[in-house]
Amino acid sequence: MKNVLIVYYSQSGQLEEIARTVAKPLLNDADVTVTFCDIQLEKPFAFPWKKEAFFDAFPESFLQIPSKIHAPSDEVLSKKYDLVILAYQVWYLSPSIPVNSFLKSEFAKQLLENTPVITLIGCRNMWAMAQEKMKVILKDTGAKLVGNIVLVDRHINHVSVITIVEWMFSGEKKKYLGIFPKPGVSDKDIQESSKFGTIILKHLKSNSYETLQEELVVNDAVEIRPFLIEMDKKANKMFKIWSNLIIKKIDSRPKWLKGFNIYLLVAIWVISPIVYILYLFTYPLKLARIKKEKSYFKGV
Repeated sequence: MKNVLIVYYSQSGQLEEIARTVAKPLLNDADVTVTFCDIQLEKPFAFPWKKEAFFDAFPESFLQIPSKIHAPSDEVLSKKYDLVILAYQVWYLSPSIPVNSFLKSEFAKQLLENTPVITLIGCRNMWAMAQEKMKVILKDTGAKLVGNIVLVDRHINHVSVITIVEWMFSGEKKKYLGIFPKPGVSDKDIQESSKFGTIILKHLKSNSYETLQEELVVNDAVEIRPFLIEMDKKANKMFKIWSNLIIKKIDSRPKWLKGFNIYLLVAIWVISPIVYILYLFTYPLKLARIKKEKSYFKGV
């Protein structure tokens, strides 16, 4: 009998749906026991978001400052797991506050130490640098990262900005104004994600994960968009400046967060298109680096 733990935090329900769909082949196997652990914060984030709360979460999200969580259930803590699937969202280019808080809690080391872990990301589009941060946290817990699966919103960047923001603030996953596509990961991609569970099951039963990521990648578990990786790196540099500044401004924090809001709008709608044009001009000069980065970010 194999014991599998699936840890997740999902506000809208999308990530939970992804996790449970990936887990279907495991749930249907008589030799596998699957336990779900929904991370619960002592002070939960409301959904849909209020605009002020959304931006107020920025400094702690990016700087990976944990919040207090409720202890996982006795059922979760009482077992030793053969595999952990860690499903997480990306908040402000870092693993979400709830997942970060879990990983930095006393419970994470107990559950993850010397245990194979597969990360399962559900996000808008930029995830590469968040996964780099995730690798560091998992190493600190003593976990063994053996796989990574990424499901993203496949629509072009500026379209997904509009639709995701509307979803986050309205709480409704629908076509905005009746003309924009549905936000988030497509229903088709979610439904087809059970194929990853089939691959995971095979490696779980053989107790060998050396070729797991290679097989996941062959089956489209990770899509690399080189321009978004470049933007991710640049945005991390700017977010580091803003977050370290805002975290110190206790009394004037709301004003600084409004300034950050304005910066984001300018960065998305003015700076990003200019950077993209420059990127296209320099693309032929970066082919070797891009090829190397693609290979790296598809791996673990």
